[in-house]
Amino acid sequence: MSSSPNAFAKLDEKPFSRFHLLAMFTTGMGVFTDGYDLSSIGLVLPLCLASFGVGKISSFQAGFLTGSALVGSVIGAVLFGWLAQKGRKKFYGIDVGIMAAAAAVQAFAPNLWTLIAIRFVLGIGVGADYVLSPTIMAEHSNVQDRGKKLAFGFGAMWGFGAIVAALILLLLRALGVSDDLQWRIVLGFGAIPALSVLSLRRKMPESARYLARIEGKTDEAREVLAGITGAEVEAAPLTDKRAWRELLAHHARGVLGAALLWFIYDIVLYSGVLFGPSVIAEGMGMSEIGFTLLSYAALGTPGTLIGCMLVDRVGRRTMTAVGFGLTGIGLIGFAPMLGGAAKAPILAFAMFGLYNVALQMGPGAISGAGLLGVELAPTRIRSIAQAITVVGGRLGAALSAFVFPALLGAIGEVKLMVVLAIVCLIGAALAFVVVPETARRSLEDINGDTDAALGSGDG
Repeated sequence: MSSSPNAFAKLDEKPFSRFHLLAMFTTGMGVFTDGYDLSSIGLVLPLCLASFGVGKISSFQAGFLTGSALVGSVIGAVLFGWLAQKGRKKFYGIDVGIMAAAAAVQAFAPNLWTLIAIRFVLGIGVGADYVLSPTIMAEHSNVQDRGKKLAFGFGAMWGFGAIVAALILLLLRALGVSDDLQWRIVLGFGAIPALSVLSLRRKMPESARYLARIEGKTDEAREVLAGITGAEVEAAPLTDKRAWRELLAHHARGVLGAALLWFIYDIVLYSGVLFGPSVIAEGMGMSEIGFTLLSYAALGTPGTLIGCMLVDRVGRRTMTAVGFGLTGIGLIGFAPMLGGAAKAPILAFAMFGLYNVALQMGPGAISGAGLLGVELAPTRIRSIAQAITVVGGRLGAALSAFVFPALLGAIGEVKLMVVLAIVCLIGAALAFVVVPETARRSLEDINGDTDAALGSGDG
């Protein structure tokens, strides 16, 4: 059987189909759960503390409560990045299973430190999902829609999860549910979206790229390709027998660049996610629920949808750089008005809106969607590379969780906004330096992963 320069060409050229739509839902609900779980703790934090009889929380305790899931996600990403080398589908579903179990159990937490421990376990599932879902979706995707599929399935779905968390809390308050039950129901509800896709994940076909390149099961790979594309695949894709350590070293610049951009994005994002409902909302004279709905429903989600429309047309680097740059401008303009937003509500809203829309339109739809990590490494090491980029993002988020409270007390909220703006402007400059452009290119073309290259003896 002959081989072609790209045995996955029919998959790359396949128009957007029902399979792609179902894959977006199946993978995206994990990120929906992540958005729900990580934003809900910021919403119900005062209720948790009151229920546990904690009158005042130290910055150390605040960091552990908000950051425990983020630290756990680092462990999950590393573990499942390695496990996914032994099969994508084999472990798909375990991630949402962990998230569902931990979300349900945290509703019964008797004290602060138990809740912290449970959320650490929840984070392991989140980290696993951030490796498995983008990897699987990218390997099943066509070229023209790969960017928008991941941007919607991960960027937009995260925001939808945060919106639902706020709406559930709003409903419980309207129904007169007690404060103690409110936070337990809100946190425990996170099990529902995770369980909703458990069966679908177990039924999703194994990645043809994994079957061929890593397992060497070319016949099974051709069957998967035929099932997705509806056409017989004549070429038999070759197995990649190159040493993964050598490949990782060869692609290190792009992978580490993607990790750095995700690190910067999560520093900015999670400063608002974890502490915005209490700190920024107070400065704007808003409730924590109103702030969350404004940030995600009115601003963040439209920004992500704009990113979905542009990411495959404009390109990853330009979108990231423009997004970071406009976010920095928005933060610089918003910072001086934070404590007195009511005195200039239109201007304050405009600057706050620019900050939220631009952050999600650019880096949120790209780095936050895990797009660069899966594009900038060949199949042989893709899950390991994605794990590295996820760790970069989670470290940025954890840094916000642990350092933000201390910086807030040391320099105040206005100066802290300026610091975040500077971080954004650094991200804008780095976007053109640390990663190549990957839009509208096949995964094989980006990484020199074609059958022609594998068959030539290179590497």
